[in-house]
Amino acid sequence: MKPVVILVKPQLAENIGMVARAMKNCAISELRLVAPKQSHTEQIALRASSNSEEVLLNAKVYEDTKSAIADLEIVYAATARPRHQVKEVLTAEEMARTLPQDRKVGFMFGCERTGLE
Repeated sequence: MKPVVILVKPQLAENIGMVARAMKNCAISELRLVAPKQSHTEQIALRASSNSEEVLLNAKVYEDTKSAIADLEIVYAATARPRHQVKEVLTAEEMARTLPQDRKVGFMFGCERTGLE
């Protein structure tokens, strides 16, 4: 099962397009957006996706994070902001070694400016 990418409150359409391009390079096609500030179908997003338009055009938009991850069994959240929470922290290498192949998994990334709440 291929993982899903979730972007929480992305600010710039161009960044969404670049994520779509990276996803296509990794053969990941399902993109979920939580309350984006700009539309993922704006021309700047489509140009930045560099021939990955199908990822953008098939992206689903959600009002809140809970709805975006409701059907996922495991969600790995990535943020550069320390939150001082009691959560297991894994490096990318550790996560890759433990990634289950038979479960619905998501990779969640926070807002460019504030990270995840």
